[in-house]
Amino acid sequence: MIGVYVPGNSLLHRLPAGLKILLLMASIITVAVVVRTPTAAGIALAATAATFVVAWIPFRAAWAQIRGLLWLLGVLFAFQWIITDLSRAFVVTAILLASAGLAAVVTLTTRTTDMLDAIIGALRPLKRFGVRTDLIAMTFALTIRSIPLIADVLTQVDQARRARGLRAGPRVLLAPTVLAALQTADGFAETLAARGMD
Repeated sequence: MIGVYVPGNSLLHRLPAGLKILLLMASIITVAVVVRTPTAAGIALAATAATFVVAWIPFRAAWAQIRGLLWLLGVLFAFQWIITDLSRAFVVTAILLASAGLAAVVTLTTRTTDMLDAIIGALRPLKRFGVRTDLIAMTFALTIRSIPLIADVLTQVDQARRARGLRAGPRVLLAPTVLAALQTADGFAETLAARGMD
C-alpha cells in the first residue's frame, strides 16, 4: 500500500502532503475512538469509500491497495467472532479496513517525495538536539521503496510455486521471500556504503 501514486487534480491531490498526513492520523484516531457499533462501522466504511470517489481513484487502483488485506481481515474477523461475538468482530474488522482505506487514499493521492519532504520538515526542529534527520528521511525512503519490492518478490515466489504444483506453506512461500529480502537489503547496504553513508 506504499509507494503508489495515481496522478490527478482532485481536491485531495491538491492538499499539502503534511496536512494529509495530519488528517489521516486524526481520522484513524477518531474512527478507533468513536466507532463502537455495527451502524457506526458501516458509516465509517461508507465515508472511506467516499474519499476514494472524491479523489477520483479508479476502482482497479483502489482494489489493488485493499485486496492484499482481505485474507488477514478474514482471519481477524473469525478470531474475533470466536472470542467475542459477531457484532464486535464486524466492528473491529471495519475499523481496520477503514483505517487501511484512508491510508491508501493518502498514498494514492500523494507523491512519495512530497510525503518525505513533509516528514523532514516536521523533524527539522530536532536538528537542534543533534538528531540526524537526514538518516530518518533515508529510513523512510528505503522503507517506502522496499515494501513494493518485497510484495513483488512474494508474488513471483507464489507464481513459481503454482507453476511447480506445490502447496502453499511457510517453507514454500516465506523462506524464498526472506532470502530475497535479505539479498535486497545487502544491495541497499552496498549502495549506501559506496556513497559514503554510515
